[in-house]
Amino acid sequence: MLGYDRQLGRSNPTYGFRMQTDDLKSLESILLAEIAASGDLAAIEAVRVAALGKKGRVSELMQKLGSLPADQRKAFGAAVNILKSTVTAALEQRKTTLEAGALTARLATERADITLPVRPGPLAEGRIHPVSQVFDEIIEIFADMGFSVAEGPDIETDDLNFTKLNIPPDHPSRQDHDTFYLRPKADGSRMVLRTHTSPVQIRTMLSQKPPIRIIAPGRVYRSDSDQTHTPMFHQIEGLVIDEATHMGHLKWCLAEFCKAFFEVDDVKMRFRSSHFPFTEPGMEVDIDASAIGKPGKWLEILGSGMVHPKVLANCGLDPEKYQGFAFGMGLDRIAMLKYGIPDLRDVFAGDVRWMRHYGFLPFDIPTLAGGLSS
Repeated sequence: MLGYDRQLGRSNPTYGFRMQTDDLKSLESILLAEIAASGDLAAIEAVRVAALGKKGRVSELMQKLGSLPADQRKAFGAAVNILKSTVTAALEQRKTTLEAGALTARLATERADITLPVRPGPLAEGRIHPVSQVFDEIIEIFADMGFSVAEGPDIETDDLNFTKLNIPPDHPSRQDHDTFYLRPKADGSRMVLRTHTSPVQIRTMLSQKPPIRIIAPGRVYRSDSDQTHTPMFHQIEGLVIDEATHMGHLKWCLAEFCKAFFEVDDVKMRFRSSHFPFTEPGMEVDIDASAIGKPGKWLEILGSGMVHPKVLANCGLDPEKYQGFAFGMGLDRIAMLKYGIPDLRDVFAGDVRWMRHYGFLPFDIPTLAGGLSS
């Protein structure tokens, strides 16, 4: 590592260090030339690795420090660090220049045709659930008839859910196999997951005087599950109470609803006598399936009837003065009829593919003037 001074005839440490310094200058010139000649980012990265990598030429110089005399190490190490800094700065500057050039070239070749239609993104893929859509459709129809929307809690008292509706204590609907009860309270009473939205009717009659004209939509719960039943489903009920309402008003109201909901000019209906503890008389309503493109069949869509005098009395209304009608239907069932949904369980499955097929766009707001499902 030491130079040999012929004039002195002995080793000259200063001369040896001068030769090493000259080698560093030569290496610097070579590396700077390679950096300047790099034509792309891949080439500049190759130069960086060859110069400053673990086995690079500059890195190898640092490994020679251990073999130098003590009086040369400091100066030689400083010279190598200067070389490293110079090369690093040159690499960064050249890399910046190449990146700018690459971006300019990319912008020149990658052009967007703004005349093309916009591709729908995740926001456009969102859909309104058909049950939510039918919920809005029915509210639109009954609001046009002068009904207001009333709501109540999903957890109800046994009294409001059963007793005030004239449902006897031994009625099957009050048994554990049909109804979800909560744990008994200290006084022995039990709260219940409401089995219908009828408690909302009771709450309305207890809190306000006739005339009353409401619909009560919401979730209800029953211990049942198969292709056409689920433990939780959606229901909507209607209630009209005043001094003059009669059965003819009920039939007209339901006929107008069916024509508007199924978007047909006329609909054939059949009223069958049926027993409900809270109506007298009570009727189940069928429609001719031609309204949904299946003529020759009758489809049951709801239950209805005149409000039982005992229910009026339980709510503090004089049955000799007031009378009215009530009706109730399953939102899920009627959505299945209108939109051809074959299995009720799919309504609650949360399948994105199913939603993409049956769902509605957010701006498909139902209106009677513009068409409910147009």
